[in-house]
Order: sequence, then structure tokens, then C-alpha cells
Amino acid sequence: MENSMLQYYRAIGQIQNVISNASSLDEALQGGLKAIVDNAGAESGVIWYVDKAGDGKLHPYFWIGPVDLTSRSHAPGDGAVGRVFESQRAERLFEFDALQDVETAIDFAGMDVKSVVCVPFSNNFEDLGVIQFVNRADGELFTDEAADVMEIMAMMAAIALGENESIAAPWQPGEIVMQLRDITREFQNGDIVTKVLKGVNLDVYEGEFLVLLGESGCGKSTLLNIIGGMDSATSGEFSYLGQDLSHATQEELTEFRRDNVGFIFQSYNLMPNLTALQNLKLIAELVKEPMDADEALEIVGLEDRKRNYPSQMSGGQQQRVSIARALVKNPKVILADEPTAALDYATSIEVLQVMEEVVKGGTTMVMVTHNEEITRMADRVVRMRDGRMHEVTVNRHPAHATDLVW
Repeated sequence: MENSMLQYYRAIGQIQNVISNASSLDEALQGGLKAIVDNAGAESGVIWYVDKAGDGKLHPYFWIGPVDLTSRSHAPGDGAVGRVFESQRAERLFEFDALQDVETAIDFAGMDVKSVVCVPFSNNFEDLGVIQFVNRADGELFTDEAADVMEIMAMMAAIALGENESIAAPWQPGEIVMQLRDITREFQNGDIVTKVLKGVNLDVYEGEFLVLLGESGCGKSTLLNIIGGMDSATSGEFSYLGQDLSHATQEELTEFRRDNVGFIFQSYNLMPNLTALQNLKLIAELVKEPMDADEALEIVGLEDRKRNYPSQMSGGQQQRVSIARALVKNPKVILADEPTAALDYATSIEVLQVMEEVVKGGTTMVMVTHNEEITRMADRVVRMRDGRMHEVTVNRHPAHATDLVW
């Protein structure tokens, strides 16, 4: 018992330390949830906050776990989350039953939900929302003792926030462009099977800047290849604007890539014997309604270099040509795989400024990177770990490219 109490007090101290040292409310809430989830031994944790200035519903603020809750919400009284907010009393479903809690089953579709705890997230000033925990990381069920600790930690975290700035209005996602459900990808080399993706559930929204973040080998580039139709999942469902591509043939995937997706690569992949303008026109000939090649080069600020060959341009200029090459297809989605990895800082910022303008124009951008600073530009950040989605952050205050420093 003494060890348990000591662990509890250490956990409270860690949460208070994280929150007091945070430079913003976003950082405080995210750091606080991470500390609570780690100390509670939970697989997934969600801060649901109430949008008092808007629709009055509870929206996911930040969450840890392999699901995409972006478009989910709960009215007070709606499901366990809504009931806990309305009553300010915790709910514990140690042996989860989907019939008892349909809303949680919908929220966490794609997970094998075994045990759920919802606790109020409130302090002396206001009721902020609800913190929801799903599954113990070790596969066991939550206990009353563990739930007591979760509730107290959530209360202490809320009190530590004090009268901080108000939570920003929820991000309003556009139409769902792509849906991925329980996506896996395995590679076989002889008798050895390597599981790169282990069940990814993700929606991609129209007009968003989505960043896939993670260390090398976490599966982010493999996921990008599946989204772009350059690879197929071993299992799971993938759709684009409602069209099921899960079992598409190579010819169908080629048509999908050609008509809908633009690509920006780390290594530029320009044709060395063609000028910048010719590189664009070559791609424009492959699609039905291309953008004017000169216009695309003007958008990236290279109209005066259109007759230059790649060898006559800097790395940053070549990357801007590759962005223009993606744009000339008039794609719905542009996929960028480590587009600044080969560039110095100043040149990276120039390239990111161009990409920022492209997103402002309404194009959906999905970028893979290992650079934490770039995530500040994104509407959403999906942090991947060991082939799964680990954290999802909705960025309510996206930075401009010129604000980034590394």
C-alpha cells in the first residue's frame, strides 16, 4: 500500500510539473494527458472538451491511441462521455459491453475494447469536459483502485490548469476524402514476415494539412504509399471519395494516382534532360484537366526559371519545380514524403511557404516527416509508433512556415 501511495504522489507531482512548465494551454493539456495515461497504464486516453461558445457538445481535444476521433462529438447526456459531463460522476465499465455503451463502440471502432473508465475533467472554475480511458496497456481490465487514481489525477490536472486561456474553438473538418480502416501491411522475405502496419484507422479531410510523424521504421512512408495508390494493404479497407480501392487492380490504382494524387519526393525525381517547363508539360499530358504549366511555375515563384534544366537549379528550386509538377495535375490530394530532408533550413522554409500557400488554395496535403517543428504548421498531426497510430493532435493555432525554427 505504501508503494502504491508513493507511486500515486509521484504521478501527481509529474502531472503538476508538466502543466506548470507548459508554455501554452495546448501543451499543458497534451502533456497532462500523456502523464495520466502513462501512470494509469492505459492503452488509450482522450480529453473530450465542451465547446461552450459553439455547439455545446463535447469534442475530442487530444487523444492517445490507434483510432481517429476527429469528427466525433457527444452532446451532454449522450453516451458515457456525455453522461459523465452532465452528472459530473465517473462511469466505469471494467468489462465493456457494446450494448451498454454504443457510442464508445462507435468511437473506438477498430479497437478491441475491453475496459473503459470516464472521469470528469473539472476544476474550481468550470467543468472543462471528460477524460476517457480505454483498455489497460497490459491487456488486463481496469480496477476500482486504478479508476480512483485516474479520477484524482484528472481532478488534480484540471486544478493545476487554473484560470488558463480558454480552449480554442474545435477545428471543423471538411468532407472526408480518404478513409482507412484496420489497414495492415506485411512484407515477406523467405520465411520471415515483417509487419510494418498493424491496423491503422484514419480519415483524411478535404483541404487539411495532415502530418504523419514518427521515427524511421514506424510505418509512415508505407502508409503514405497506400494512400497514394503506390502500394496495396495486406488487409483492411481503403476508399477514396466513397470508391472502394481495397482490392483495386494495378490498372485501377494507376488510374487513381494519375487522376487524383500529386506527389512530392525527397529526391525531386525530375527528368534531368528536360527543362522545368518541359517536366511539367510531360505530366500535364497524362491528365484530363491539367493546370497550365506556366501558371503552376508562377505559383511556386519559378516563372523566370522555366527554361532551366534541373542541373542549373538549386535543391530548393528543384523541389519547388516538383511541387509545381504535383500542382499541374490539379489533384485533390498532394502527398509529400520528407520534402525538406535534403534541404538546408533557409531553403526548407522557402519550400514550406510554397506548400502553405498550396493548402490555402484548398488542396489536401499529407506530409511524412520526422521533423517535430514542421508539425506546428499542420491542421492535424498523427504520431505513429510501431506500425500504429499512437497520438492524434488537432492543431487549433497552426503556425506559418516563417515561424518555424530548428
